[in-house]
Amino acid sequence: MGLFAHFLDKPSVKMRGVEAGGEGVDTPHHAATIGAGQVGVLHGSKSYLLQEPSGQVKEAHSISAGLDYPGVGPEHSWLNDSGRVTYVSITDKQAVDACFELSRLEGILPALESAHAIADALRVAPTLDPSQIIIVNLSGRGDKDLGTLLKAAPERMQDLNRTKENA
Repeated sequence: MGLFAHFLDKPSVKMRGVEAGGEGVDTPHHAATIGAGQVGVLHGSKSYLLQEPSGQVKEAHSISAGLDYPGVGPEHSWLNDSGRVTYVSITDKQAVDACFELSRLEGILPALESAHAIADALRVAPTLDPSQIIIVNLSGRGDKDLGTLLKAAPERMQDLNRTKENA
């Protein structure tokens, strides 16, 4: 919610939220609570969550530990329902690819949580006019995710040594 707060009262600013699509929202292995969830109550808050038809909470999946949760805050639910923010999902593979791409281009290793937003920006940027600006919130550093990246893409780990200066 942090980056959104400044722009909520600026309707000319288009905002996107990115959910963890895991192995795909067409599989049971994702954490896309807004895109593939239903309204329910979890921990005393009415919001979107992954649940069985009986109301039991489903297990979520994301390569990112910080996004591996079956619910979303009520603020995001409201922003979705009001149409103020468009929510999309990014798969684990897209997030990993974006992590390596940002590292290659900018020498920044983002947290896997942020890599989901980077992947969406990389997907959307080619469709925009060059005068348009994209702001992406990088919420953390990716050194904590090195073990996960190693398991997900061992063949790409050498890419982390390459930056835009020496690629």
